[in-house]
Amino acid sequence: MSRGGRIPINIPENTEVRIENGVLFAKGKLGEMSYAFNKDAKVEVKDNSVIVSKGGNSRQYSQMWGTVRSRINNVILGVSSGFAKELILNGVGYKAAQKGKTLELLLGYSHPINFDVPDDLKVEVPKPTQIKISGIDKQRVGQVAANIRSYRKPEPYKGKGIKYIDEIIRRKEGKKK
Repeated sequence: MSRGGRIPINIPENTEVRIENGVLFAKGKLGEMSYAFNKDAKVEVKDNSVIVSKGGNSRQYSQMWGTVRSRINNVILGVSSGFAKELILNGVGYKAAQKGKTLELLLGYSHPINFDVPDDLKVEVPKPTQIKISGIDKQRVGQVAANIRSYRKPEPYKGKGIKYIDEIIRRKEGKKK
């Protein structure tokens, strides 16, 4: 039984939401997105809010109810305010530079790593050791951030690597004589 599925989703100003044949369409100031939900949940638009309820009484409907609500909430938040992730490069000589639609990463390897930025996302490099990824799709923003982080994950001894801005790295003590 989902507790989060009961909460109605408020539609922000300047955002349009419509439902057609099991597909939710949302249009806001940042763009348009759609989400195809199946019959696991009933979705209705009432009084400037979206209400999600179970599609039936089986266990499958109960499990998917909160998931559908969360995905719809992410679509509406994405088109109205967007999502962002920030990465920090920590290490001697570690830096990033943006060259057109390519992100060039110098991470202590013998060669620079060129990461092609997807068209639907925006990548900024405010400082040489900071990367900001933003877009309207929460899943895509998180996946691209995880892909960039995977080139050099933070290690526990000196903390060198690429980490999220709010990530805390548990440090280990080195060898003793």
